[in-house]
Amino acid sequence: MNLQERVLEAIERGDVEAGLEILDQAMDTSDHEQKYQVAELFYELGHVEKAEKLVEELMVLYPDEGSLYVLAAEMKIDADKEDEAIELLSDIHEDDDAFLQAQLLLADLYQLQALDEVAEQKLLFAREKAPEEIILTYALGEFYLEQGAYNKAIPYLKQAHYTKEDVGGVNVGLKLAEAYSANGQFEDALSLYQQSAKDEFTPTTMFNFGFTAYQHGDYTVAIEQLEGVKTLDADFTSVYLPLARAYEAENRLDEALEVLRDGMGMDEFNDSLYLLAGKLSLKKQDLDQAEGYLRQAVALNPSNMEALQTLSAYLRAQERSEDLLDLLEHTSSYGETDAMLTWYEAFARADQEEYHQAAQLYEEAYATFYEDTDFLSEYGQFLLEEGKRTRAVDLLQKARALDPGRADVTELLESLAEDR
Repeated sequence: MNLQERVLEAIERGDVEAGLEILDQAMDTSDHEQKYQVAELFYELGHVEKAEKLVEELMVLYPDEGSLYVLAAEMKIDADKEDEAIELLSDIHEDDDAFLQAQLLLADLYQLQALDEVAEQKLLFAREKAPEEIILTYALGEFYLEQGAYNKAIPYLKQAHYTKEDVGGVNVGLKLAEAYSANGQFEDALSLYQQSAKDEFTPTTMFNFGFTAYQHGDYTVAIEQLEGVKTLDADFTSVYLPLARAYEAENRLDEALEVLRDGMGMDEFNDSLYLLAGKLSLKKQDLDQAEGYLRQAVALNPSNMEALQTLSAYLRAQERSEDLLDLLEHTSSYGETDAMLTWYEAFARADQEEYHQAAQLYEEAYATFYEDTDFLSEYGQFLLEEGKRTRAVDLLQKARALDPGRADVTELLESLAEDR
């Protein structure tokens, strides 16, 4: 039984002290290979100071042995001494067996320091030196995936995946599926998820699989996978919104709302959950519930413009101009402005007979909605009531030109022509 087996056997039977004692005794040896093994074991067991002492002794004896520098650098990394680790790894010669491993570690370190271009160059240089090393091909693919450069990532990940070589136990198929999905290649991604996900039933894998299926419009698969995530890990808060949207796409609104309520219980400050719940409640004509959810979304995030617009549109449709103005005045105190809200405020001011302010707001909104038939029709009718017939007719004629099928606009223009 070798040294490592003796140590691990002692630890596995619960006698950690005996395992460490074996290592302490093995430290005093003239066998330098054994001393290196002892250092590795001490490091793996978390006794870094003893490991460092042994490695430093060996580095004096073998100043050109790259594997010692790599082990020393890994200890520096664990101690948050990245600059010292980089210095050690940079001293490893190109012809050393540990050079490629050093380049991988250097790339990771430079990425941590946000020096992505340097990290990329390290990986490219290493792969140029050893193009047959699939671990380097995979490392480049993973690097580009993390950078969001999916078109660059896919060829490297494809090569690493289809060679079927082990890359440290990583499921390369899932990484390639992730890259395909992020690049909008949903069919390719789903095919890989179906092949690879069965080997790795983790919440993250199932979420990526389910979300890709949702994006592809395969809602049955999306619901199956995302429900699995919810069952495995209810704290996986990212799952609730896409799962609810998948149910919505299937017109299963009650189940979608139930999912959203579950999500609110786990992530009560997520305004997006309340916004979708409000919109689904509007679909169900549950108006009081819808308003409550929308108001909660705005309260949680006054900058959520979609929630503001949806709630404002609801209040306008209910002809609750006072409540609409209260909402808009409240949101404007947060510095939130939007052309659609300006239009809604113009409508509310006109409804409250604040005609001067309404006129200013309509004209301000016109800069955005000058080709919107609904806006032009509404603004034109407001101007008619204000006695500004010429400008009103111009806007109404423009509305008719944009949408000749608007019978209401055509009838109004014909009526105005008859009144001349």
